[in-house]
Amino acid sequence: MAAGYQDLFLEQGANFYTTLTLNDVYGNPYDLSGCAFASQGKKSYTSPNVYITFTTTIVDANTGTISLSANAATTANVSATTLIYDVIMLDTSNNVSRVLEGRVFVDPGVTSINLV
Repeated sequence: MAAGYQDLFLEQGANFYTTLTLNDVYGNPYDLSGCAFASQGKKSYTSPNVYITFTTTIVDANTGTISLSANAATTANVSATTLIYDVIMLDTSNNVSRVLEGRVFVDPGVTSINLV
């Protein structure tokens, strides 16, 4: 399966949440039952430093819908920059696939206040 492409927009210091639907080349949603996901953002493909690790959750396995999220404390520590990210899937046969990739545009925050 070839990875899909989707850019993300993240506001520094704010909660981040997005849902994504994973479809095959024919437009049919993947059945994600029993699958696991991981997602990270880095400055470059070769960088050893991870700028953000997204929480990945299956929203609806039958419709191929997952979510990526990060809380405000996590996004506050991400530099205002452009990152690259991908989403890796481990299926029920233990095959690892990159299902999504793109850029993360990090919009800088101004207000620094402890709301928690």
